[in-house]
Amino acid sequence: MLPIYWLINMSFKTTNEILGGFSPYPQNFTVDSYVEILTNPVWYWGYINSISYVAMNTVLSVAAALPAAYAFSRYRFMGDKHLFFWLLTNRMAPPAVFALPFLQLYSSVGLFDTYWAVALAHCLFNIPLAVWILEGFMSGVPKEIDETAYIDGYSFPRFFIKIFMPLIASGVGVTMFFCFMFSWVEMLLAKTLTSVDAQPIAGVMTRTASSSGYELGLLAAAGVLTIVPGAVVIYFVRNYIAKGFALGRV
Repeated sequence: MLPIYWLINMSFKTTNEILGGFSPYPQNFTVDSYVEILTNPVWYWGYINSISYVAMNTVLSVAAALPAAYAFSRYRFMGDKHLFFWLLTNRMAPPAVFALPFLQLYSSVGLFDTYWAVALAHCLFNIPLAVWILEGFMSGVPKEIDETAYIDGYSFPRFFIKIFMPLIASGVGVTMFFCFMFSWVEMLLAKTLTSVDAQPIAGVMTRTASSSGYELGLLAAAGVLTIVPGAVVIYFVRNYIAKGFALGRV
């Protein structure tokens, strides 16, 4: 908790006080940094941009991973294990490797500096992870449930939504959490693929540099506010995360 406390402590100080010496609490308490962030469109749009592409990526990744994970958990086909392993190896590659190819591709098709650019780029890393996690949960559901539903006259879409999805709800929650957190903290692709209209908060924070140095109080306040969305997500999916660690492939 010490780094988090110190970040909060710095956010209520001025830059001069931060550089002036060590103090465990603000000597001249100020909220000017938070006021600047919440009233300056450049700052608060950075947060809106980040939340927008992160939400888009999370929905896209889970939507694409659900049918793929079901196929891997229920069917056997030639090369299925090799394909499953290959999907997971995509997650192991560093984002820096794909920064230049994505930049050239999106510039060519007109997606540069849009939410879609970052959301689709993050899918390269989040979909394999989502497939891997969901396949573990789906494999834990007996196949007899599928067969019984078909005998009872359920169509596949109705069975999948009405019966199967509630059984793997904890797995979906865990998957969404990990997709959200990766996309929220990833900075390289988000900064490379945006410039003005869709610039994330990480890109806005670099603007605090000036000839006199960085505005440290403003940076600290921005850092505190970047922790809030992750904390909110963790609060709502905490029970799913606990089940995921106990039952799933996390």
